[in-house]
Parts: sequence; structure tokens; C-alpha cells
Amino acid sequence: MAKKKQKFPHLLGSKWTAMQTTWGWRHFQVVSRKNEGGFVFAELMASCDCEVRFWLNAKMLKNRNQWQPGWKSLQEQMESEIPEDVEVLNDF
Repeated sequence: MAKKKQKFPHLLGSKWTAMQTTWGWRHFQVVSRKNEGGFVFAELMASCDCEVRFWLNAKMLKNRNQWQPGWKSLQEQMESEIPEDVEVLNDF
């Protein structure tokens, strides 16, 4: 019998940017994972404050309106929110 494929195989150690400030921070890293009742949970830790930790259903990280993979600057976050059919002019 073939081994069942693990859900979210690269979760541990991955870095994420919250689109909204979460527990006072935007940048997080997955420091632990657990499988429970058919779900995969990720423990996220704020990159600037190791005291800030919380568990989240790993499926939530797929929602690009809430989470972006990697650590993004505010500028990168704003650019990712602009629809592709809108022309952006930077005339400052």
C-alpha cells in the first residue's frame, strides 16, 4: 500500500505576511505543525516577537486576502492588492 501524501509538506519553517496587523505584527514564521481530526494546524510566531504565537488552520494560509507567502513590505502588499487591469502611475 502506498504511503498517503502529506498535506502542506513545506509548512514548517515557511514565512508569511498577514495582510492585516495580527496580534500587533505582520510577519510570521511557522514554528510547529500538527495534524488533528483530518485538519492540519500551523503554529505561527511573530518574526519580531517570539512571545507572540498562535495556532491557525493551515488552509487559512491559502487565502491571499489574509496571508501572502514570504515576508512582504507594506509597498509590496499594496501592489499585490491592486487589480492587474489598473494602471499605476508613480509621479512623485
